Amino acid sequence: MRFEFATASRVIFGASTAKEIAPIVQQFGRRPLIVTGSNPERIAPLKETLAELNVLTFKTEGEPTMQMVIDGVNFARFTMCDVIVGVGGGSVIDTAKAISGLLTNEGDLLDYLEVIGRGQKLSNPATPMIAIPTTAGTGAEVTSNAVIYSPEHRVKVSLRSPLMLPRVAVVDPELTYTSPPQVTATSGMDALTQVIEAFTSNRANPLTDSLCRDGIRRAARSLRKAYSSNDPQAREDMAITSLFSGVALSNAKLGAVHGFAGPMGGLFSAPHGALCAALLPNVTALNIRALRERQSESESLQRYAEIARLITGRDSAAPEDCLSWLTDMAAELDIPRLRELGVQESDFPLIIEKSAVSSSMQGNPIKLTMAEMQEILSLAL
Repeated sequence: MRFEFATASRVIFGASTAKEIAPIVQQFGRRPLIVTGSNPERIAPLKETLAELNVLTFKTEGEPTMQMVIDGVNFARFTMCDVIVGVGGGSVIDTAKAISGLLTNEGDLLDYLEVIGRGQKLSNPATPMIAIPTTAGTGAEVTSNAVIYSPEHRVKVSLRSPLMLPRVAVVDPELTYTSPPQVTATSGMDALTQVIEAFTSNRANPLTDSLCRDGIRRAARSLRKAYSSNDPQAREDMAITSLFSGVALSNAKLGAVHGFAGPMGGLFSAPHGALCAALLPNVTALNIRALRERQSESESLQRYAEIARLITGRDSAAPEDCLSWLTDMAAELDIPRLRELGVQESDFPLIIEKSAVSSSMQGNPIKLTMAEMQEILSLAL
């Protein structure tokens, strides 16, 4: 057994912890740049707590594009910001991480991007970055990569470096209360997907396993309630699941759901969480079937049985019980099908071509055949 483990230098979790941000920011600088989403009014209370500092704001729209990141870096350089604070969902936090990483490293963004760029490693530590998530889904506050969209290439790629891990992650479940129900649903399913995939991946390890088990249990009992209410315990459970999922995916691998969802996110203007939610039940079903047919003694099959027990609460649950539970959950949360997200059957060959070589697909517990990949897409359509 061999594995490595890394995460944010400091994690602060709890209700109202975002109100304690001022002294944390002051540890790193006096001129913070707050990277936020399309509704900057949501950060007004945070800006009030930083009134003694010279606060600047960089507003983002949607998922980070190459140009958005470049604009953010230029703005941060011009205004001489010395600490970056990302406040928002996974896209906002990824943008903030990318800005922090490029701000201290010379060269072009393409020098460091995977797949479409030169994939060089960052040589200098990133500008200190503080991550404050307002959704419970991606766990981006504790990951070392930023997913960036290239419209020219119609692909999402990562800027990745351990030097980009946030210095501090402040996870305040109360900040998720204003998320629309559909965002709560799709981000919550993304978090559940990540703890399931990290638990069944071929790079799972004892440290991530313990986080995944607890995250699966919490999501199973609280996702429905968080979707329909601001029940404090449910929101706390989902925030913890998201946090644990980010730590787990950074230190294990993911699987076929993200193997599909990554490339599809570059091909279609569909939210990442919605794609994961639409794919999860059928990827789970095909993985279990393939394992039974080709690797019936696999530990991964035993892990799916454990997941079934965790989510159903039944000691007698079998791996296949995962499918019915996940299918019912997707229906209750009104998760759109792939067709509603813009995918057509004619797109399948290109999706499969790109997905087959994606890094997440390599972490799947069993190598899927092209026919099985086609079947997953057909069932999810």
